[in-house]
Amino acid sequence: MFCDHCYRDAGARLEEELTTSQARDLIDGMVRAGFKIMIFSGGEPLMRPDIYELASYATQKGLRVVLGTNGTLITEEVAHNLKKAGFMAAGVSLDSLDPEKNDGFRKLEHAYDLALQGMYNLKRAQLPFQIHTTVMDWNVDELESITDYAVEIGAMAHHVFFLVPTGRGINIEEEALRVAAYERTIARLMEKQKTSPIEIKPTCAPQFIRTADKKGVPLRFTKGCLAGISYCIISPLGDVQPCAYLDIPLGNVKETPFDEIWANNSTLKTLRTMDYEGKCGVCDYRERCGGCRARAYYYSGGNIMAEDEWCLYQPLGWKK
Repeated sequence: MFCDHCYRDAGARLEEELTTSQARDLIDGMVRAGFKIMIFSGGEPLMRPDIYELASYATQKGLRVVLGTNGTLITEEVAHNLKKAGFMAAGVSLDSLDPEKNDGFRKLEHAYDLALQGMYNLKRAQLPFQIHTTVMDWNVDELESITDYAVEIGAMAHHVFFLVPTGRGINIEEEALRVAAYERTIARLMEKQKTSPIEIKPTCAPQFIRTADKKGVPLRFTKGCLAGISYCIISPLGDVQPCAYLDIPLGNVKETPFDEIWANNSTLKTLRTMDYEGKCGVCDYRERCGGCRARAYYYSGGNIMAEDEWCLYQPLGWKK
């Protein structure tokens, strides 16, 4: 695949990617740092020949391992092997119920059919799965229908990802939802949650916490943006970043153990202060939402603590 929105701008495997031994060391560092969940994502994590070995190792170390995948490689055998290796759940990407639109976005013929078959194979293997959708201006009207389809095929959740311009996603930034449409879409998803039997979660849209509160929708989530607070990512090369969409290398696990980077990095310490600027800093949802740090960083020209200008909410007494 060569997905339009890929934050990793993934392509051919790079020689500098973490070896199996280095990945095991990373897992050890995650455990020492107190993490409980490890998401194997990509690019496409099933391209790694040691994926089962690493998942099994992480499981043995007490981590809950889950998979973020395009689903196209999940044969019946792969689904069985994933479950055997210890994977507890998988998120499978599906961006449209129109196969032509979905395949065009992902630059792979039959991507739609292969992803659906992958989900059915996961279901047969009794491995829980959810659908991941990246929302764009051309598929925004489909979201509720995709949720209904997720229910129909037995998915446990529908997570909707809002584009943040980074990686290859910079090239389609103009297709991202603009401010008013962004707020309306979050509101639609939380309204849909009132009647949906499965979880609907806007991702990279921390304002959903506020919207859910206003609509009386109970949530299991207590914080919107987790970047650098209880979440981070490690690139295939070993670079630690606050989140997938904040392309700010904080250190490399080949050189410094992960737990040391997590405990000592100054950028992470800054994020954890939650001393945001602008209206994010005085907002009554400051601690529970936090604004999208990646979007704030991008649109402010590099200020990680800037206000999230995509939020229409005006805190009491705020005047710009």
